[in-house]
Amino acid sequence: MGTVKLITGLISTLVFLLCTTAAAVNITQTAAYIIESPDKSLLLSVDVKDRITYSVSVEGKFIMGPSAISMTLGDDLKLGENTVVTDTELKSINQRISSVVPEKFAVIEDNCNELTLDFKGDYSVIFRVYDNGVAYRFKTFFKKNLKVLSEKAEFNFIGNNVVYFPEEKSFFSHNEASYLRENLGTMAAGRLASLPLLVSSSGVKILITESALIDYPGMWIKTGGNNNLYGTFSRYPLESKLNKNSDRDCPVAKYAEYIAMTKGDRTFPWRIVAIVKKDGDLITNQLVYQLAEELQIKNPSWIKPGKVAWDWWNANNIYGVDFKSGVNTQTYKYYIDFASRFGIEYIILDEGWYRLGNLFDVVPEMDIKELIDYGRKKNVGIILWVIWKTLDDQLIPALDQFEKWGVAGIKVDFMQRDDQEMVNYYWKIAEEAAKRKMLVDYHGAYKPSGLRRAYPNVITREGLKGLEHNKWSKDITSTHNLTLPFIRMVAGPMDYTPGAMSNAQPGNFNSVFSRPMSMGTRMHQIAMYVIFESPLQMMADSPSSYLKEKECTEFIAKIPTTWDHTIVLEASVGEYIVLARKKADKWYIGAMTSETPREFTIDLSFLGESGYYAEIMEDGVNADRYASDYRKTDRTVSKKDSLTFKMAPNGGWAAILMLKN
Repeated sequence: MGTVKLITGLISTLVFLLCTTAAAVNITQTAAYIIESPDKSLLLSVDVKDRITYSVSVEGKFIMGPSAISMTLGDDLKLGENTVVTDTELKSINQRISSVVPEKFAVIEDNCNELTLDFKGDYSVIFRVYDNGVAYRFKTFFKKNLKVLSEKAEFNFIGNNVVYFPEEKSFFSHNEASYLRENLGTMAAGRLASLPLLVSSSGVKILITESALIDYPGMWIKTGGNNNLYGTFSRYPLESKLNKNSDRDCPVAKYAEYIAMTKGDRTFPWRIVAIVKKDGDLITNQLVYQLAEELQIKNPSWIKPGKVAWDWWNANNIYGVDFKSGVNTQTYKYYIDFASRFGIEYIILDEGWYRLGNLFDVVPEMDIKELIDYGRKKNVGIILWVIWKTLDDQLIPALDQFEKWGVAGIKVDFMQRDDQEMVNYYWKIAEEAAKRKMLVDYHGAYKPSGLRRAYPNVITREGLKGLEHNKWSKDITSTHNLTLPFIRMVAGPMDYTPGAMSNAQPGNFNSVFSRPMSMGTRMHQIAMYVIFESPLQMMADSPSSYLKEKECTEFIAKIPTTWDHTIVLEASVGEYIVLARKKADKWYIGAMTSETPREFTIDLSFLGESGYYAEIMEDGVNADRYASDYRKTDRTVSKKDSLTFKMAPNGGWAAILMLKN
């Protein structure tokens, strides 16, 4: 187990050994607290003389220099400046967390060393050091409410750094940015990005995000120039107005001078700096979940992950039927029949089932109760899409009506903010939905920040540039798809909505809103069902197309949406990924590549002692020119074997390994 050390006066020899020169990281001769990770590879140094700063080293080399943290409150109170330490507590945490809805592992090992510094002025700062990252949070002990004017959260990097920068124009955003790969040291100050954000520095990858975001605005990032990033926050909204002739866009019209008004006796969100030496370790990093608030639902056994047939992306392009497809009862019975046939757990009724602005004004072509009853007979649940503001205006009556109908869940859309008011809205909806045993899928949403551990009925969310963008842009490249798992997915599940059966290589891709296609091969799409984590996983294409492509559909239907164990076999940000996941006694392997065709040979020594029957789906020999080309093969394998496979440009590969009888 790692240790925690207090160093006062001159910096000890230990600290000097961590860097070539102390001047390189501007370490001063002040009081410092040193805390190591359990495996001793990470070291956090906290200085507290005139202000609180922290520095981080990995295996003896500093990656972050002194970075200041503080909070400015009303009544001229500043936490983190002119500090006086009154007490310290050092402890190790060693526990196992069982996940209600396991995205990567059924059981998470939660091991770290924790230092709590109590300061004069009724506040503390808690630091944790894990083998794969560090985190800190403020804690206050005031009897009256607090007005938080600002928070300082610096991230001062050392050396030459590349940043994957999800640039944003303002705080009013769907958080659907592309990742711009830039040199951090040459970026102009003042550029804005949403989180998570990834920095490549000195042979390690560093991801910045947050957890336990409650009753407080979400953190964003601005560039400070000279390898510096710092947190920035939306101020509290005093007034918001729906845009004219809109039921959804509700930007803030007037802000307060503060970012939060909150309880004085509370803990604040964790600021997370995840650190990995191998790109693949980003995939298995679960610090956001580990640091989140604990379960708030007494009996969550009713929460049922699964797949969902989705109407909006494919524009209800039903064909080969004797009825007019559209937003009508007959079309959605067709969706239910399709879902039932392939064991798909849910269908979704997206925009169009109600007249916008009133959740009780169901369009005459739709009979919601009839559909829900029909679905119940076929073991298919119904999820209803709603605009957040309309739901908020009609919240309790609407949710009571949904419960009476027997709705399985809601897809809440177009929030586009994460100020304190909106963060509280997310928690309110999660709680009210849980009371009625409903799932929640947030779209137009900010990144996952720990809510799903407290309320696992919040089963997935968007907050990324996903497949829908194929309908109007060429942004969804294979490079983008291979960046998401290493950044956005580290924060939590992502409702990317995969499953396109119409596929094209970049040279013959077109964005057609009402007849969409994906960029990349068919197998690039199918591999996403193994690689992209979403306990509620969409099947975005038309049921008619899935019925036409029965072999692919049957394969997709066999892939679970939650996992007992995950092993990353090969990985490089933006380039390729090969991983294996286990569910019960079956293994599922997925692989994706960027524009570069690739060949891999994977060792199967992770398998059990028994033999396995493998169903394999791979790019066809002509997938480089006709992206829908694929082939399916079968073979038997054991832990002594290896599998060699090729992927076309923008391609993929997937396999299901089942125990032999």
